[in-house]
Amino acid sequence: RVLRERANMSFCIVVIFFAVFFVIVLTEIFLIDQSSRSRGRRAHSRSRPSYEDAHGEDYLVYQGVPEEGRAIFARPQYLRQNSISAFKPNANTSIPAKDGVWQTVAGTRYKFYVFSAYYDWRGSRMIRVMGATKTRGPDRVWCLLWYNLPNNTHTVTVNAKVKVIRENWNLKYSACFILCTLQGNLTVPHSVSIVSRSNVTPLNRMIVNHAYAGMKPTPTPPPNTIAVCVKPLHFTYNQSLQMLEFIELNSLLGMDHITFYNDSISSTTNCILNHYIREGRVAVLPWKLDMASQREIRTEGLFAALNDCLYRNMYKFSHVALIDMDEIVMPKYNDTIQQFMQWMSTRLNTKSTGSYSFQNAFFYLQWPDDVTLSDEPFESSLTTLRKTRRRAKLHPHKQRSKYICRPEFVIEAGNHFVWEFVPGHGTLNVPSDAAILNHYRVCEFGGDDCVKSASVIDRTAYRYKKRLVERVRAKWAELKTECFLPEVED
Repeated sequence: RVLRERANMSFCIVVIFFAVFFVIVLTEIFLIDQSSRSRGRRAHSRSRPSYEDAHGEDYLVYQGVPEEGRAIFARPQYLRQNSISAFKPNANTSIPAKDGVWQTVAGTRYKFYVFSAYYDWRGSRMIRVMGATKTRGPDRVWCLLWYNLPNNTHTVTVNAKVKVIRENWNLKYSACFILCTLQGNLTVPHSVSIVSRSNVTPLNRMIVNHAYAGMKPTPTPPPNTIAVCVKPLHFTYNQSLQMLEFIELNSLLGMDHITFYNDSISSTTNCILNHYIREGRVAVLPWKLDMASQREIRTEGLFAALNDCLYRNMYKFSHVALIDMDEIVMPKYNDTIQQFMQWMSTRLNTKSTGSYSFQNAFFYLQWPDDVTLSDEPFESSLTTLRKTRRRAKLHPHKQRSKYICRPEFVIEAGNHFVWEFVPGHGTLNVPSDAAILNHYRVCEFGGDDCVKSASVIDRTAYRYKKRLVERVRAKWAELKTECFLPEVED
């Protein structure tokens, strides 16, 4: 009997235990479900992979589907009543409008900066602002549009859409677009501010670039013109000879203009660049972004710089090349890039081409200098003449490749390829026997093991040898006293 009672008691304890456990599990499931539902709408937009290679949020707008395009950028219900400017911050009318300088968005939980603004009418009309903010869950913001009237300044507020640029390396902060749609009969404003709340006075105000007359203007860039975009110069950049070589060789290749972003450069480099600015061949924009490079944001926020440069040169030049200081686009059979593109158009249909992609070829600096070089100081000092041995195997397209694009066909630029085109356009992968990207650098993974790679001698750059040496030598002599340049020794 005692054993029976003990067995019954044990059975009751087990039943009670499982009942309590079951109740706890049900409670947890219920709470998780409720939490997921409450966060679903907020989290959904940022739950995609950082590098989703698909149509971005701009796609529906550029596709020209009015209902869906409007829905993406729709204003909240309380902004739809009667007036688009129902939500109006305390406008600081004394704040000057600037272009190409980092400014703060006040009142946000996380760092939020804006740099420049562009009128974009390719589809739904909008003001596209270049900025940098939190990668996941960015603060909600609004666009304050400024209109200069004859007797006063008028402002209109519209909802903003923060679109994080895909190539962010999963760091805390990322380059981003802030999109301000111009619905109805709203004209293009003179300038725009990005604000966080109605009681926060704006600390930023940006001039709107490309504010051409008309709802959807049709500016035509000069044909066969190419601008070059270079990511921010940093670490007190002081490679004077490399700078002259880069500018003059790109000029020989047909590049008309180069845009640099100055995070930190030496006084000598600054002197050289100022000389080219006076000649109208170079533009330099300040680049002081208050985010820790590589810890908070990728390499001085280079993706904001690349996209700013793309939009800045849109309609000013027919093509834009996005390359680094140690890279040169090298055609095999043509003297200039313009001749190369014309040559390509006779062999392929390039009407829908939005970008030309060039495969990367490493010319490792650890390999010996070319044996045919003379002892002339400049000839023996220029990297593109010294280093003629390259890795035999090229990287496939989209891996370390670089490109030249038609900017008006591009929505979002990446480092190695275009992330998003205006529908109907795409990339032409240039065959390696037509042109490649010469990339002059040390072994990419440290050490010297890269020199064991199979290699070939490639002296294609020697097509420019005489002209390049003459140009660099002349510029060095011209700037030697003004910029305190040293003697070039062999």
